[in-house]
This record gives sequence, structure tokens and C-alpha cells, in this order.
Amino acid sequence: MEILEPDERTLHGWFDPGLPAALTVDPGTTVRIGTLDSGWSTGPYTGPDTPEGLAARPRHPAHDGAFGHALTGPVAVRGAEPGQVLTIRIDDVVPGAFGTTYCGLRPTALNERLGVLAAPVVHRWTLDGAAAIGRNQAGHSVALRPFLGVMGVPPAEPGRHSTTPPYWHGGNLDCRELVAGSTLYLPVTVPGGLLSVGDGHAAQGDGEVSGTAIECPMERVDLTLDVLPDLFGAPVRTPVAHTPAGWVTMGVADDLDEAMAIALDAMLDVLAALHGIGRSDALALASTVVSLRVTQVVNQVVGVHAVLPDGAVR
Repeated sequence: MEILEPDERTLHGWFDPGLPAALTVDPGTTVRIGTLDSGWSTGPYTGPDTPEGLAARPRHPAHDGAFGHALTGPVAVRGAEPGQVLTIRIDDVVPGAFGTTYCGLRPTALNERLGVLAAPVVHRWTLDGAAAIGRNQAGHSVALRPFLGVMGVPPAEPGRHSTTPPYWHGGNLDCRELVAGSTLYLPVTVPGGLLSVGDGHAAQGDGEVSGTAIECPMERVDLTLDVLPDLFGAPVRTPVAHTPAGWVTMGVADDLDEAMAIALDAMLDVLAALHGIGRSDALALASTVVSLRVTQVVNQVVGVHAVLPDGAVR
């Protein structure tokens, strides 16, 4: 097993095809990765419930005040070439001891519509990974279901690319189904793949409606990386995963209608391949067993994921 810690050598806040790999591994290698929380925090948030307090929280020295999510990596896989499929098997996800959820600290259209800008709040969570319970300062408890919000490879286009929106090649997907026991399939866009991960979430509902989940560092995330020539005989055109909930296909776009169409289009490919049927039959079956869910509505573009439970079609 290879180990990658979040430090000055591995931390970055963007996707860039020119960023050198922090680690290069053979296909089939398991990598144990540690991450900071999305905001580069070095400890629990103790400031006031204000934008100024949030901006002044202690951060890792690698942060320079202008970056996006704190990502660890990149990890290159030997032999991975554009057009192939990077497989990321999520073997274990162990959150750190603290987490934070923010509401009303950013003047977004949704926050204005919901009337929360006048009364911002910060929930400070104590996380018990062994018991899978998180408790905030008001005494509320929630079940933990940890996953990484960001898993992605850079686009082929040169330069630095924002970590805020999700892309067809991964990134800030915020899909709550990507828990331990899942395998995520992403397109290889550059030689080696150059996978970067971060944005730990101890728990999140579909939509991530306040703009944050329980944002937390990850003590460790074990990922087994491999490369396939294709998935079901075709290139991957949008993130696809096999999860404990079943097969999941994801769509990201400027509006929910288009994101839904992308996710459903990919799900028809999955159904057709699994059951040897045409797309019309696949859509008819999808209408009976596939659920469409809003992945997130807070990251510049929106996301929808389609879910096909295992065994739903026999």
C-alpha cells in the first residue's frame, strides 16, 4: 500500500494537466490518502458565525488565500492513456474528529430566496467515526455516512481549472452514494490520469442544500486504482459508479433538465449492456426501476444522478 499525506508537496487547490504527479503507481495499487477539509482548516472552527470569522479560520500553510478545495495528489497510474477508463475502488473512508456546516455566510440566490442571510449559523460537529455519529454544539446528532466530495482528473486543456464545479471527468461531484464499497469510473483525459481527491463529507443529503455538508478532514481514504480500456464496450462520457445503492450515472449541466438527460442517457447504456436490450426497452425499464436524484444545486452547475438498484431487473 502506498501512502499520500496532505502536505506542501501534495496539496493543491485546482485541476491542472501540467501539475506533476505526487505519486505514480502500477494498476491495481491501493493508495491510502489523507485529506484536509474543503477549506484547508488545521483544526475545528472556533470563530464567530460571520463571513469574516470564516475567512479568518486557521488554515494549512500551503493555502495562499486564492485556492479552491484542498486536494491531495495528483496520483498517476502507469499505462493510463486518454480514452481509457480510470477505476477508483473506494475501500475505506475514515473521517477526522471534527467537521463544520455553514449556512447563510454567502450571498447566493438560494440563500436570499430562503431568507437565511440575515441569520447565518455555523454548526460545529464532533465526529465519532467508530460509532458513526456526529454531534453539533446544540446537541443534535446525525448518522455519519462519509465520502469524498471531490474525486477527479484534470481536463486536457492546459492551465489551472476551478475545483468548484463538477465536470464530465469528475471533480466536485458531491454524490453521497460514493461511500466505501463503491467503484467510480472516470474517463482518462491525460496520460497517467492524475487523480486528485478531497472535500471530505462526514454526512450530506442529496442536494447539499446549504452549500456545505459536514465538511471534515479525512483521517484516511483507501483507494484501489486501475485502468480499463472501456466500460461496457464504450468510452465513459460522464461519471459512472457501482455503489452499495446500485449502479449510479451522473449528469452535470447548467440546468437540472440537461443534467437529468445526461444521467439518464448514461443509465440507458448501463441497462442495455447489463441486459442485452435496445435503448427503447432500456428506457421503458428505467421508468419502472430507476430513480433520479438531485445530486447538488450549489456548485455553479447542478447535478443529477440516476440510481439502478442491484437486482431491480432480473
